[in-house]
Amino acid sequence: MAEPAFQVHFWGVRGSIPVSGAQYARYGGNTACIEIRSGNRRLILDGGSGLRPAGDALRASGIEEIDVFLTHTHYDHVIGLPFFHPLYMPSIKLVLWSGHMWGRTSTLQLFEDFMRPPWFPVNVDSCRCHLDCRDFAPGDTLSPREGVVIRTGSLNHPGGCVGYRVEWEGRSIALISDTEHIPGKLDATVLELIRDADLVIYDATYTEAEMKRYRGFGHSTWQQGIKLCEAAGARRLALFHHDPSRTDAELDEIEAQARARFAGAFAARDGMTVDL
Repeated sequence: MAEPAFQVHFWGVRGSIPVSGAQYARYGGNTACIEIRSGNRRLILDGGSGLRPAGDALRASGIEEIDVFLTHTHYDHVIGLPFFHPLYMPSIKLVLWSGHMWGRTSTLQLFEDFMRPPWFPVNVDSCRCHLDCRDFAPGDTLSPREGVVIRTGSLNHPGGCVGYRVEWEGRSIALISDTEHIPGKLDATVLELIRDADLVIYDATYTEAEMKRYRGFGHSTWQQGIKLCEAAGARRLALFHHDPSRTDAELDEIEAQARARFAGAFAARDGMTVDL
C-alpha cells in the first residue's frame, strides 16, 4: 500500500505586502500561508493573504478540524485571518496557536486586538466556528493531532517570531521565517529545527549583497539557507518570503543560482504542492 500523503501546499510565498501584476504572475503575490497535509489532517502555518484561498479550498474539501499556527503577528502574516471563511462556519473546529508573545499577551488577545473596528468592520464575536486559542512558549513541543509532533523555537526578528518543525510518520518539514542571521554564524536554534529535515522552508527575502542595506530588518538570504541546510543535513530547501519587489525573472535567476550550489533548492510559488 502507498504511504499516506505528507504534502506541503504553498498558498502565499511573499513577504511584507501582497503584490499583483504581470511581473509576479508565476511566483504569485500572496503573503505567507502554508498548508501541511498529513493524511486527512490539515495544519496551516501563518495567516497571510494566502489564507483566504486556503480557506475556500478547505471549505470545499469538507475538512472540519483545522489548526492554524502563527509565526508572529506582523500584518503580512495575519492579514488573511478575517477573510478565512472557516472562521464563520459553525461546523468548523478551529484551533489558533501562537507563542512569539509568550508571557506578554495571549493568542486570544492578539486576535481580538487585530480583528475589531476601526481596523475591521466586525470583531471576533462574529466568528461562528468553535474557536480555541492556545498559547505556548518557544521551545515547547506540541501535539496538536494524533501522530503529529511540532517542535518550536525562537527566531531573530523584531518583536519575536517562532520557527516550526512538523514531524509525521518519520518525515519532517521546518518553517524558518522570519529570521535574521548573524554574519559568519549558524543559528543553533535553526540548526536544531532543521536537522535532517525532508524540507526546509526558509526566509530568503534578500541576497547577501543586499543585507548591508537591510541589516536589522529581521530577514535572511538564500545563501544562508543553503549553509544551514548543508550543516544540518536537510534534503530540500524552499526559498520563501520573497521580497515584494522581486519579479519572476529575478526569482528565476535566484533559483538557478541556488540550485547550482544545493541540488535540493527551489523557489516556492503560490499554488505549488510538494510531496514528501
